[in-house]
Amino acid sequence: MRLTASGAALPHPAHIVLVIEENKSLAQIDGSRSAPYLNGLIRSGALFTNSHGVTHPSLPNYFALFAGLTNDNGDGCPATGVPPSAPNLASELLASRLTFAAYSEGLPQAGWKGCAAGRYGRKHAPWVHFTNVPGSLQLPLRAFPKFDRLPALAVVVPDLDDDMHDGTIEEGDVWLARNLGPLVAWASRHDTLIVVTWDEGFDPFNTVPTIFAGPMVKPGRYREPVNHYRVLRTLEDLERLPHVGRSTGVTPISDCWRSAP
Repeated sequence: MRLTASGAALPHPAHIVLVIEENKSLAQIDGSRSAPYLNGLIRSGALFTNSHGVTHPSLPNYFALFAGLTNDNGDGCPATGVPPSAPNLASELLASRLTFAAYSEGLPQAGWKGCAAGRYGRKHAPWVHFTNVPGSLQLPLRAFPKFDRLPALAVVVPDLDDDMHDGTIEEGDVWLARNLGPLVAWASRHDTLIVVTWDEGFDPFNTVPTIFAGPMVKPGRYREPVNHYRVLRTLEDLERLPHVGRSTGVTPISDCWRSAP
């Protein structure tokens, strides 16, 4: 058990799956008739109603979630301003002898470093930038394993249609129901945390939906301020990892966890 600065205990899930969606503000998802699956997940999980992207456009937000840093050339490929050897969520998991994999829909093959292919975009795959993340852990979504073989932490990135970037909210919701629904059901019985968040929103405050679901989560709506650095810090603390980048200067999310039995 790890305690936060406030004394709250953080769980230590067997698995964590982070799913990253695109370009929607909180008000576009919360209560939307176009997103029945997501709103069911909101009702059964924890919704952070004061959650925000850190900037625009997409890629700096992905770097913030993954390494606590932001690049300086927007969605440019290759990214600049982030050292390729900088510590990140994957490298710290591996250093702690834990497992990691990133699954990107549309990625042509494991470890592919191109900028774009069909509906896949490297701007949504920050791990490709880092020399300390083996290409063998950067996988097409079709390689997603049987649930009982999940790594300690997995990241799932739908393609540009299915993540709501180019497709509609309804299309993204249907994709999540089909691809995430069975995993969420399994997670409820197997000590697994599911995190669904968005890279950036387009209201004046850059709000994004952030949802936690799993047996360790206390359902509800939470108003504490959240951003990508705090989500990263929370994942680090759940996995008992060192802190990287700007996650060192924030606290983990602490108010949504069920008490340990």
